[in-house]
Amino acid sequence: MSVEITEHTLKSDRHTTGYLAAGPVDGPLLVFVHGWPELSISWRNQLPVFAGLGFRVIAPDMRGYGRSSTYDRLDAFCQLEIVADMLELHDHLGGPQRSAIWVGHDWGGPVMWNIASHHPDRCRAVASLCVPYATVECGLDALVELVDRDVYPEDQYPAGQWDYMLYYRESFERASQVFGANAYNMVRALFRKGDPGGVGKPASTASIRAGGGWLGGADEFPELAMDADVVTETDLRFYAAALDRNGFFGPDAWYMNHEANAEYSREAVNGGRLDMPVLFLHGRYDYTCQSVESRLAEPMRALCSNLTEHIVDSGHWMAQERPADVNRHLADWLFRVVGA
Repeated sequence: MSVEITEHTLKSDRHTTGYLAAGPVDGPLLVFVHGWPELSISWRNQLPVFAGLGFRVIAPDMRGYGRSSTYDRLDAFCQLEIVADMLELHDHLGGPQRSAIWVGHDWGGPVMWNIASHHPDRCRAVASLCVPYATVECGLDALVELVDRDVYPEDQYPAGQWDYMLYYRESFERASQVFGANAYNMVRALFRKGDPGGVGKPASTASIRAGGGWLGGADEFPELAMDADVVTETDLRFYAAALDRNGFFGPDAWYMNHEANAEYSREAVNGGRLDMPVLFLHGRYDYTCQSVESRLAEPMRALCSNLTEHIVDSGHWMAQERPADVNRHLADWLFRVVGA
């Protein structure tokens, strides 16, 4: 039996959110939150599966992406504002009376973690792919403190694998310009499976500033062969069209609010402790968010009282590269731990 995925739009006085929905309208609410530079379709391999299992699945286009509003101010993309977008969406879907299960990836992880730590009444459970709790949403300084100095000696890599975030801060307009010069080539080059050969080696994101920018200072991304294990040509065209339409100012501006985000994270209730069920999926070959061999997951382990962890043999684009593994771990946790 096929599952119908439908498009919806929520408009308020402050923001518009476009989102995909599927599954029974009265099913347990399961919200998938994408990251940079993705879209709601990043969850295309999860939505029909979990809708078919009886969940009401929702996947929004986040602020700055797809059919959702974008803005021309950097501070419009701080976590406080983005979480407010999701609270509006949740109110529309039933609000605290219909507590949701939130699943995030990449920058969707910090959004989901902030909802859990500031609004636990909105969360039946939370799950994150690749980005552990109490890391990215706490600002750049918190990330640098957790850098694996065996892989990234401080004299060579002062910011470790997070060097690319400093490049945004120092060269924001240039970074957005290079991405936008050929969005199709950019996403074609970006969405690739994990490489086992990179274990124990510095991530490419650790040398962005030293190399003069992305691709060694090139003006646009070259045309590389598509990785059919992660995306299809149709997927790439869809991503590129949305990025061409909205531009990269919004997506890149998510990286420009570290201080405001850190301040917001300090407002978490219960000292930031999470007592709802939490699932974290490590990407074994995700070398920027390297959490298998590094200390990156330590703060999460200290703050989550009901934590389940699994390692997936994938790179960063886990839900697209290894959908069967992601779906299996998520479904097992939902039924066995969450009791959905």
